[in-house]
Amino acid sequence: MTKRKILVTSALPYANGSIHLGHLVEYIQTDIWVRFQNMQGNTCHYVCADDTHGTPIMLRAEKEGITPEQLIARVWQEHYDDFAAFHVKFDNYGSTNSSETREFAQGIYRKLKAENLIEVRSIEQFYDPVKNMFLPDRFIKGECPKCHAKDQYGDNCEACGAAYAPTDLINPFSAVSGAKPELRNSDHYFFKLSDPRCQQFLRQWTRSDTLQTEASNKMQEWLGAEGENKLSDWDISRDAPYFGFKIPGTENKYFYVWLDAPVGYMGSFKQLCNRTQDSGNGIQEKLNFDDYWKQDSDAELYHFIGKDILYFHALFWPAMLQHAGYRTPTKLFAHGFLTVNGEKMSKSRGTFITARSYVEHIKNTEYLRYYYAAKLNGTMEDLDLSLDDFVAKVNSDLIGKYINIASRCAGFITKRFDGKLDKEIGIPTQLIGILQEPAAQIAEMYETRNYSRAMRAIGELLNHVNFFIDTHKPWELAKDPSQTQSLHSICSEALRAFRILTIYLKPVLPQLARNVEVFLNTGDLSWEDAQTFLPSEHKINDYKHLMTRLDPKLIEAMVAANQESLQPQPQAHSEQRHAAHQQQEAKKVVTEAEKDTGAFISIDDFMKVDLRVAKIVNAEHVEGAEKLLKLTLDIGEAQPRTVFAGIKSAYDPEKLKGRMTVMVANLAPRKMKFGMSEGMVLAASGEAPGLFILSPDDGAQPGMRIK
Repeated sequence: MTKRKILVTSALPYANGSIHLGHLVEYIQTDIWVRFQNMQGNTCHYVCADDTHGTPIMLRAEKEGITPEQLIARVWQEHYDDFAAFHVKFDNYGSTNSSETREFAQGIYRKLKAENLIEVRSIEQFYDPVKNMFLPDRFIKGECPKCHAKDQYGDNCEACGAAYAPTDLINPFSAVSGAKPELRNSDHYFFKLSDPRCQQFLRQWTRSDTLQTEASNKMQEWLGAEGENKLSDWDISRDAPYFGFKIPGTENKYFYVWLDAPVGYMGSFKQLCNRTQDSGNGIQEKLNFDDYWKQDSDAELYHFIGKDILYFHALFWPAMLQHAGYRTPTKLFAHGFLTVNGEKMSKSRGTFITARSYVEHIKNTEYLRYYYAAKLNGTMEDLDLSLDDFVAKVNSDLIGKYINIASRCAGFITKRFDGKLDKEIGIPTQLIGILQEPAAQIAEMYETRNYSRAMRAIGELLNHVNFFIDTHKPWELAKDPSQTQSLHSICSEALRAFRILTIYLKPVLPQLARNVEVFLNTGDLSWEDAQTFLPSEHKINDYKHLMTRLDPKLIEAMVAANQESLQPQPQAHSEQRHAAHQQQEAKKVVTEAEKDTGAFISIDDFMKVDLRVAKIVNAEHVEGAEKLLKLTLDIGEAQPRTVFAGIKSAYDPEKLKGRMTVMVANLAPRKMKFGMSEGMVLAASGEAPGLFILSPDDGAQPGMRIK
């Protein structure tokens, strides 16, 4: 079988903040896939880097009184240590602020310019007269021109979701200095995505199997119908002062951070090429950059990304590569966002948890690797980290089923049989055969990133082995001297099964697998080893406890610590200053409570929400959606409304038909991949499990307003 040559990347974390549990979904997903490929005997390199350029980096460094270079060096080390703690193993972890990335970014720019795909034009944008700098959209704030919410960013409103230009803001101000910005003209450099060559290429490329179906559909929305040109030219320049790479031939123009960020994949891989040698056929050869990046490359290139950056990776990036003479990705793998306990990560609730906080409180990071694997299915659906379920699943699956096999059988082998397994007959037993049979299917699940299905399949095998042990009861056999041989055979069989299960779990639990390899004295286990088994009288080492149960109190402490981190640390030394601090703390508690429960509103604010009695005319499952039901609602209008509601876990759609409920009728329609949602039904939930849609009293009719 021909071994594959693969290069894998993850999105580059921005060097302006800590790694949190939401980030780790992507890096753990990628690392599992890479480890699986290497276990298959493929050559699979994994590179990444810190994304280091842009205005936020420049301003944060200025605020801290250090240089941008000092800031990104410090954050790089923090990120590197966090990834290492979660066993995310890069072949090279670099920085976009490298000579290699600069060389590729400037080279790509020159090639695009030679292809007449770069255009310079004057644009009008806001300028901060105090800081003497042009302002990026996110550094301009003001009143939303649509809903008139205050303190909104220059590109979109967080209150109503409207998108607009910074010049549309009412009473704009600089988020950097607070000054009223001035409109000034500046020459900017554009990548001509509207060029027919780019349009034609992207229409073909985004319809290939490079993208997941839902991602491809989203790209078609952005591209528009055939003959329609919806793509705007991409502004790739920023004015000084700016932390980044200068555009060749200019004095005060810099590449926009999103141009050199994906180029960082190339820069990081080039660094690997400069210091790594591949081993093949016994000959040491230098790893060649062109073998992976030239247009006729036979290597495979995969990018793992979040669905929020699809626009850049599925449109800008492949167009840049194609027209600069490089190959495009084999596939883009996009994943969804992380929620915690069914909600967005929240600092006030203590669920905005950093990687470092997890390590300090929970310590064992493979718990999280396993839980994410048990949830990931290769689609763009969001993933929920239910903290109670996390504890239960780790303790049930990893401790109660997997570790339990070794802990119940290993001691008998080392104490009664000098650490040697029995004399097996050289062919798989029924139990071993059951475990070996699904190896190819489990491999396919890993290949397609359907880790949750793989974990379920492995879970069924764990049940088989535990049933085998429970049936033969080695602890009972040990009490009967006449059953010594049976005891030896049963425990040996269980440990041979344990080895195969370890192979299947190794991409997810690399450190635990290494410890098992030492315990079982097997050496480095590959995927092919699942089709063999430990030979006669194989010598194992003394069993040392491999993993402990996850204590729920550790989770509670972690959440509490993340809540406490929001409170300022006492600095007062006098009684007066201590009293002032207590007052400030009390205000903080009230403020945080208001954030959770919502500040008081006026009756006028309440009346803006149009609540209506609705009759559920029809309810049905939504193909491809884990949480949604499609509801058809009668609210007394000529045409019924369609609403997609996340209540699938709580309700049988057949039992909803004909029921009365309550909906928000004046919520802006939301376009989803399954269709247009024209409102929202109301439901109650609390700390206990369960979701309960609201129902009006008998006699209420569709369309009645709730006041």
